[in-house]
Formats: sequence, C-alpha cells, structure tokens
Amino acid sequence: MLDDDMKQQLAAYLERLTQPVEITAFVDDSKDSRDMIELLADVLACSSQLSLREVRDAEGERVPSFALSASCEAPRVRFAGLPMGHEFTSLVLALLQVGGYPPKVEPQVIEQIRGLDGDYNFETYISLSCQNCPDVVQALNLMSVVNPRIRHTMIDGAVFEQEVASKNIRSVPAVYLNGEPFGQGRMDVEQFLARLDKGSESRAAAQMTQEAPYDVLIVGGGPAGAAAAVYAARKGIRVGVAAERFGGQVLDTMAIENIISVPHTEGPQLAAALEQNVRANGVGIMNLQRAEQLTTANGVTEVRFANGATLTAKSVILSTGARWREMNVPGEKEYRNRGVAYCPHCDGPLFKGKDVAVIGGGNSGVEAAIDLAGLVKHVTLIEFDGQLRADAVLVNKLKSMPNTRIITSAQTTEVLGNGQQVTGLVYRDRNGGESHTLALEGVFVQIGLVPNTEWLKGTLALTSRGEIEIDAHGRTSLAGVFAAGDCTTIPYKQIVMAMGAGSQAALSAFDYLIRVPVAAAVAA
Repeated sequence: MLDDDMKQQLAAYLERLTQPVEITAFVDDSKDSRDMIELLADVLACSSQLSLREVRDAEGERVPSFALSASCEAPRVRFAGLPMGHEFTSLVLALLQVGGYPPKVEPQVIEQIRGLDGDYNFETYISLSCQNCPDVVQALNLMSVVNPRIRHTMIDGAVFEQEVASKNIRSVPAVYLNGEPFGQGRMDVEQFLARLDKGSESRAAAQMTQEAPYDVLIVGGGPAGAAAAVYAARKGIRVGVAAERFGGQVLDTMAIENIISVPHTEGPQLAAALEQNVRANGVGIMNLQRAEQLTTANGVTEVRFANGATLTAKSVILSTGARWREMNVPGEKEYRNRGVAYCPHCDGPLFKGKDVAVIGGGNSGVEAAIDLAGLVKHVTLIEFDGQLRADAVLVNKLKSMPNTRIITSAQTTEVLGNGQQVTGLVYRDRNGGESHTLALEGVFVQIGLVPNTEWLKGTLALTSRGEIEIDAHGRTSLAGVFAAGDCTTIPYKQIVMAMGAGSQAALSAFDYLIRVPVAAAVAA
C-alpha cells in the first residue's frame, strides 16, 4: 500500500509520538476492509507506539472504518474508508496529535476549543480527490483531540455510496453535526469556532476596534494581500491584514504549476505558506472579517466591517480578489450543492456514472469537462459564444473523448430539479431562438470571475464590470487608497501577477506615506 519512501517519511514523523496510540479497526471480508488493513499494517510498522485491534460484527459501526485513541481514552477521531490521496496527510496529523504531538495553532485558539460547552458529534463526507476536504477533516480532528466532548468521523463518499445517496449529498466536503447538516465547503478551525462559539464575533469586534491606527491596512488575504503585507512590513511600519478568508481563491485551486521556481504546489499549501510568510514579518492577521464600508477624511481612511468594528489607517491597500461567476438563472441557487457545483475536482467523484453539463468554454470549462469525462457517464459542454475560447490543445483533447458533446451559441436559461436534486437544464439556441432541455444530474459552472467590490460602489472608481480602476502604481481614485490583484483592472488574473501587483501597491503606499502629510491625530 505504502512505498518504501513513504514509509521512511512516515516513520520519521511518528518519532514525534509521546504516548501510545491504539487503532481499532472495524472490518469484514470485503476488499475495502482488506485494503484498509493493509494500509494500517504499513502504518503500524513505522512506529512501536502504535497498536492495532480488529473488531468484526460491531453493532452501529461503519465498515470498514477505524478509530484512534490514546491510552485510557475513548476514541474521538475516526476514519470511515481509506484515507489515501489528499487525506493521507489527515491520517498522519491525527496520529501525531492523538499521540501527544501538539497541534500548530495559536494558544488562544486551543483555549477557545477547550472552552466550547456542549457535545458535538461531527461527520464529514469527503472525496479523496477533493483538495478542500483535508482542511475540514484536519480542523475537526484537531478539535476532537483538544476537547473530549467533540468527536469527528471522516467518511469517504465513494466507499459509503448508499449513505451519500440517502442524504442526497452532491458536493463535498459536507459536514453534519449531531446528525444534521452543518456546513458545506472548505472551513478551518477559526470558521468552526466562529459558528460554535457565539461570543467570538463580539470579542473579535471589540479587539479590532481597540487597534491603534495602521500605517498600511490591507483588506484581503490572497496572494496580492499577502505580498503587500510582506513588502510593507519590511519597511518597518505598522501593517495589518483584515481578510474575509485568508488565502482567498487560492484555497479552492488544485494544481498550481506556473509560479516561477516552484514546479508544483496546491492551493491550500500555497495559502499556508503565504500566511506563514506574513506572520513571520510581524503582521497581524484578522481573519473572517468582511469589509462593508470605506471612508476617507483629512488623510485618514476608515474601514468598517460586518461585525461592527472599525479600523483606521494612513493608507489602505484593497486586495479583495474575485469569486466564481454565477449564471444567475432560476434554479441555480436552489440546487447549489444539490447538483449545481463549481469545483469539478472536489465534487466530480460524486457524479460517477451520471450525465452532467459544464457551463463555459474557456480553459477552465474545457479542462473541467476533460476531467469529468473520466469519471461520469457523459459530459455536455455548453458555451454562450459561437466557438470555444479555450486553448486549441484542450479543445482537441475534449473532442477526442467519446463521452462528450459540445454545444456552442447556447444560453443556459434554467436549472431544473425535483425539489431534492438537479434533473436537467434548459438552454436557448442563440441562432434560432429555440429552447432545448437536457436531462442530467449535475451542472458544473465555469464562466469566469466576479470581483469582490460590491461594497465599494459609489466610494471609488470602478469599471462597468466592478473592477477597481488603478494606475500604473496601483493607485485608486482616492488618495491614500491603493488596490491590487483580481479585484482590479489588472489584465491577467494570475497568482504571480497578483503577487507582483501587491508588492507594487505596498511600495506605492510607502512612497505615499513619506511624501504626503498625514492628519496629526493619526500621526500621533
């Protein structure tokens, strides 16, 4: 199951165990059980601190599954299925944390987890190809290790297909709490705590409001915001980052192979590296904070947030990024995560053997159709324009696949469903005007990006598409306010371009600070 290199790496990690870990495996005679036992045997051989106990015919247990527990403790971390692929890291971290190795989170976060009052039984349905699922699994595993009243089970949807079907799960990660739906999509420890700890928002608002004025306040935490933070901090000035989701859209990106000198990485790994780099430069990060209003007066800029807090700064860099564009047709919102999806890597395995459509004929749409064609029964790609806009090599690849169909000059007008899940879609032929209905069970939307700038309308200059207008130095129409990345008029929405733009905006902000008089109240 594990090759020699992986075993050596795992053995090195497991040397950090400070206490024994018992693995209780619930098995039968199925192939999935045999595969799981083979994996656990390989893991067991990597440390003398691990022991394995097999249980058959255990009432109420998922089979195959296994639980991890420290000495004299009831198990609180479980894996139902085979945690390979992206989830192998989740298994390694769980072994380390159950075995006494301290998790790498801030002490105040640990105390907040310990302070949660109540009994929480979490279940997370995942697919092994989902790059967002491990973040959820690892967050809930960590919380289960820290707080004895929290339990968590990772469930591989491909192994427990009937369970997934009975709950009508069409998007992962799907989190259930005490048997009821709790959340969908990527979440980290801070996001779980924000929902479970009812007083966390008011405490965060109070702490933010007490912050002294910043020299540079960065709103947004993607590649542009992170680069701006590092470059500004290196000038020796007071810098802060407030982000709705640190990492931004990078967190939802699979393979990244076009960052110079980095042959390959994945979004969550890059986001973690960005955060580490920012914090290493002494910059405080205020995460899960959505900006709602920006005002400037007398050389001072104020940003008000959804939690009621207000931050002030001598200069501001806006790097709020962009999000997936929606079709905005009837049925799209109603059936989101019930057949309407935006991530083929995450949710594609849930549509195995089914008919699906991909909306969008650019590189993202054609790549999604190619990926899905290897999983599903049939893929129909629908493009609004008269021809596909993707690179020719991708178009040729898609056309060579036998279970695909391409429809151009087509406008999707409605997503159909039966109240529980998607059953089809309606599109209009833009040439003849006729409407057509496709019977299918999944719709993957890949039609580009929308800048996260709605909150800035009427405040500074935006294009008709909502992009912040900037000049060659990253300056906006407001003095002391700069912008960078996908939320701006920068022509190419790429990670390296955003990083460069963020760095430029930081240098421009510093130049502004040393050249322009600032209000005495702020300077003080």
